[in-house]
Parts: sequence; C-alpha cells; structure tokens
Amino acid sequence: MAKQKKKRNKVYTGADAAIARPIVTRITAANRSKLGQWWFDRKRILKPILITSGVVVVVIVLIIEIVRLIAG
Repeated sequence: MAKQKKKRNKVYTGADAAIARPIVTRITAANRSKLGQWWFDRKRILKPILITSGVVVVVIVLIIEIVRLIAG
C-alpha cells in the first residue's frame, strides 16, 4: 500500500495569491419604544409559544363545538 500524500493546509501567500479583503460590518440603529424593544428581544422565544397556544385554543373550541352538536 502506497503512502498517502499529506494535504496542504497552509494559506498560499505568493505574489499571485488572492488579496484578503477587509471584513465590513454594517450596523444600523433602530429607535424602538420600550414595548417594541421588549418584543424584539424576546420574539424568538415567544413566537412559537404564541403560535402553539393559538392552535391549542382553536382545537379546544372545535372539540367543544363538536361535542355540543352531538349532545344536541
């Protein structure tokens, strides 16, 4: 079995190497109300909870209406 050649992991820095571009970070400011900032901070956690609870409420209302129709 032949010896495997080691892969090159060093960055090429020769004369014709690609120029490393500076990383530009763009930051935009938003002037939010206290409620808007609170929602923005907790949106990732609260959105799935609110959607799930809304679906549960709709299912419960449907079950209650079906039982009411069957019971007469």
